[in-house]
Formats: sequence, C-alpha cells, structure tokens
Amino acid sequence: MKATIDWTGDASFRATSGSGHAIQMDGPADHGGKDLGPRPMEMMLMGLGGCSSFDVMSILQKSRQHVTACHAELEAERADALPAVFTRIHLHFVVTGTGLKENLVKRAVSLSAEKYCSASIMLEKAGVEITHSHEIREAS
Repeated sequence: MKATIDWTGDASFRATSGSGHAIQMDGPADHGGKDLGPRPMEMMLMGLGGCSSFDVMSILQKSRQHVTACHAELEAERADALPAVFTRIHLHFVVTGTGLKENLVKRAVSLSAEKYCSASIMLEKAGVEITHSHEIREAS
C-alpha cells in the first residue's frame, strides 16, 4: 500500500492513494489554512469509520441480512497536551433494513472491532479507548 502527499500551498496538502484516488487536506485558518478539506486527524478518524463500516457491511451481507443503509457516527476525544493524540473514540452504527436480526448486527459490529478492522485494532494497541454501539431501524 502506498500514498503520496503533496504540499499545495499555505497549510494545504493533496493526498493521493496508491490506487489513484485523491483528496485535499487543509489546516484551519489560525494555522494558515483556508479550510479547503479535512484535517489530517479528521482523515484518520474517517479512515477508522470507513474501515469498520466496510467490515460491518461485509459481515451483514454474508449473513444474508437485507440492509438498506448503514450509517456510522464517530466521536473522538484528543489529549489536551501535544501531541494531541486520540484518547477515546466511540463508533455508533445505525443499520437500517428489513427484518434485521439483532444478534447478527451485534455480531458484525463486534467482529469488526475485535478481529477485522485493522485501523481500530491498531489504534487500540496504541492506547486509544475505542467503544462501539449500534441501533437497528426498520426500513419503510
């Protein structure tokens, strides 16, 4: 896996993945940025959410659950001192579908957290407290 980061002026950087996808990152105005994209730590949090969501959906699809939407809400706390690392992260999944089984949704979230989500497991090993919750909504 590879990526490149190119400075684009001020506090702005263009990140390009090895697969050719790019995103603009930028700092806040008080650090010389123009708010043109997410902050690098926001990217890390979004990466965690994407990694875990990918796992949850994959597991639910293999469990033959009829999912119509999967929404993950992430909330993180950072240390007050530098480096301002993540100290706590909570992921809340809202899974919508038809006839979803509680035990299978719970299992998918747990398997992602404990076995499959590389980002989550890596951050936990670095001392970040990561918690998960979920709710199920019936599709209309």
